[in-house]
Amino acid sequence: MPPIARAYVRRIDRINRAVGRVAMWGIVAMIAVLFWSAVSKTVFLPSLWTLEAAQFLMVAYFLLGGPYSMQTGDHVRMDLLYSRWSPRTRAIVDSVTCLALIFYLTFLLLGGLSSTQYAIAFGERSYSAWRPYMWPIKTVMCVAILLMLLQAIAQLIRDIAAARGEPLPPFTPTEGPA
Repeated sequence: MPPIARAYVRRIDRINRAVGRVAMWGIVAMIAVLFWSAVSKTVFLPSLWTLEAAQFLMVAYFLLGGPYSMQTGDHVRMDLLYSRWSPRTRAIVDSVTCLALIFYLTFLLLGGLSSTQYAIAFGERSYSAWRPYMWPIKTVMCVAILLMLLQAIAQLIRDIAAARGEPLPPFTPTEGPA
């Protein structure tokens, strides 16, 4: 693999690992919001914002953690034949599925950017009683989709390298600068 491809993979792996590790703390924020929801319903007046804030935090947690999950191979893979294939065959099939994922993520990102532009231009708000602006969560979604797209490209490079018999080493957090 060309050095620029190796550097790209290392850089994207490093970025998505950092973002994924920070996103893991989103679960703590979500627990705090849901705890406050339970307390406020029991002791005070129910809060209007807690359910929707927890939903927004869950979306951010899930989407920002996705690229890191892809990087570490923690996503779900249906294994009917996959485990019986040679590493080269797996890499070839993974390359094809990665191309399909890149195609899908490209259109998803274009739609997300369009929706985010609309939300910013027209001050779009949720239809709930709390009525928060939608642009912050839509922006987070677009960033997460972009990170997933970049990670899918990095994974495609890894798969092509493995199919050529030159597998790239797995990412380790102690690597030096890319």
